[in-house]
Amino acid sequence: MEAAEHLHEHDHNHEHGVPVQEILKTALLIGLGLYFVVLIATGSLTNYINVRFSWLSYVAALIFLLLGATSAVRLMQSRRHDHHPHEHQHDHDPEHGSISWAALAVIAVPLVLGTLIPSRPLGAAAVDSELSANNIGGDVTAAFNIPPEQRNILDWVRALNAAEDPATLNGQTVDVVGFVYRGEAYTSDQFLVARFTISCCVADAVAIGLPVAWPEDLPLDAWVRVRGQFVPGDFQGETRPVIQPTRVELVEQPEHPYLYP
Repeated sequence: MEAAEHLHEHDHNHEHGVPVQEILKTALLIGLGLYFVVLIATGSLTNYINVRFSWLSYVAALIFLLLGATSAVRLMQSRRHDHHPHEHQHDHDPEHGSISWAALAVIAVPLVLGTLIPSRPLGAAAVDSELSANNIGGDVTAAFNIPPEQRNILDWVRALNAAEDPATLNGQTVDVVGFVYRGEAYTSDQFLVARFTISCCVADAVAIGLPVAWPEDLPLDAWVRVRGQFVPGDFQGETRPVIQPTRVELVEQPEHPYLYP
């Protein structure tokens, strides 16, 4: 009788088949791997991390796909075992080593959010009231070794911070690309041509910008190319170099929207 009950229990375990958690784990691992592949293939990866660390995403994609493939092979082996119980007389517990629902949720959240939320870089909506021109790191003095017309917004911010008298930059040619940002206290003929800098990823992003005197209305968050020169100006009650453009034109978002200290 006991032997019959044991055999019935063994057959009952096989009827349950592979745990649902294991199937979901396999799907999530493969899904995460494919998600990284899509980010890499579409160029959206730089919306999240410093381009210098993009190789980590290649490694992550490979690891997730390998783990998913390994898990899929185990699932198929387990199903073959269930269909041929006479080939294995030892006890087989499909629940052994299965992943918890809590762990599955941790894996699923970034995949679901990444899939549902469109990939786009930080813009004007992410700028807080303390748009910074300080503590941006890097070699500040190196900005002076770059010809003025080749400096980007980060280079100019460094040059302005490093100059003993920022007024010495007045008259220099400026040619920069950034998005339009306006604070509540700005006058109607002022905006900042801004960019975000990231050292590692968007979690450490810092917004920086240069003041522009321009009477024409521009869409908030629009990407623009500003060409002109620095002139003495007033910005938020402070006398400082302000860009006086000879031309402001709408442009496409750069391939790499962030600047890297």
